[in-house]
Amino acid sequence: MSEHAEAQAKAPGLTRAQSLAALRAAGEATRLRILALLSVGELNVKDLTQILGQSQPRISRHLKLMAEAGLIRRFREGSWVFFRLAESGAEATLACAIVESLDPTDLTLARDRSRASAVQKARAEAAQAYFKAHASEWDSIRALHVAEKEVEAAMDEALGEGPFNLLVDLGTGTGRILELFGARAGRTLGFDLNHAMLAYARMKLERAGLTHAQVRHGDLYNLPLPDGAADAVVLHQVLHFLDDPASAVAEAARLLKPGGRLLVVDFAPHELEFLREQSAHRRLGFGRDQLGRLFESAGLKLERFRELTPEPSGGKLTVSLWLGQKPAVSGKKKKTSANVEVAA
Repeated sequence: MSEHAEAQAKAPGLTRAQSLAALRAAGEATRLRILALLSVGELNVKDLTQILGQSQPRISRHLKLMAEAGLIRRFREGSWVFFRLAESGAEATLACAIVESLDPTDLTLARDRSRASAVQKARAEAAQAYFKAHASEWDSIRALHVAEKEVEAAMDEALGEGPFNLLVDLGTGTGRILELFGARAGRTLGFDLNHAMLAYARMKLERAGLTHAQVRHGDLYNLPLPDGAADAVVLHQVLHFLDDPASAVAEAARLLKPGGRLLVVDFAPHELEFLREQSAHRRLGFGRDQLGRLFESAGLKLERFRELTPEPSGGKLTVSLWLGQKPAVSGKKKKTSANVEVAA
């Protein structure tokens, strides 16, 4: 049995009606092929029409039936909708069992996987082209502060070893934070509004084999996750782009379960005005007490603060780290499942 299947072993069982509905939804040749494809990655309707060589209305109907039966989940990303195999509940256990029962050497399934790889490769190339076009801008900013590896080492130390059931990265960009902390989390979710960056992040995570790491299109002021869903939330070089940092910190705090940690990484106050025009920075850094007050207003206790100052000849920006914690509640704590579903 796979790790995914083992994680579902204790899920509540299906009623007879639910079981029949799910089996009927899966009981068609094309739908079995779709389940097999979605078990290894997220795909949208356009992807599936290219891979399976069928019309969009037909593919959409198959997806609708399986989504209604709970075998797959849908996630909207702007005008696109992505699908993947369900990850929680008895329906997910059934979907996983169906996929695992399929013969991996089946020629049709093998051809589908090959076509899926070609589609994903084309998508990755488009994402890389976007990243390459903007890389010089990001490199010029990185050159103004200490090396990224030093920042990441400080983040690693501050956040701790975990393990975390769910880690959320707000403004995920390239998905680097999901890569960095993926090994210590049962599941990681990254949210961003930039579709091109999401495509690039998705490509990187797929190549890294981080199947438990996902990215979603989402507004970090209003995220489709329940209160107390996350063990850890990260805001890495995000707040200086925002008009309302206080609301972003408050939303991050809402996501944390009691005892959960918020790690914010951003610039200390500086006077590099050109970053407003060149890179759309709304704020020229944050002071220790400034973010400390935002943490306090959001119900978090500032546990740690650290500054990484570059050498005199190495740049002009100091990177600051703030680590906050949501106070633990007394009495019996509720368990937060790692299998949090994101609303469509």
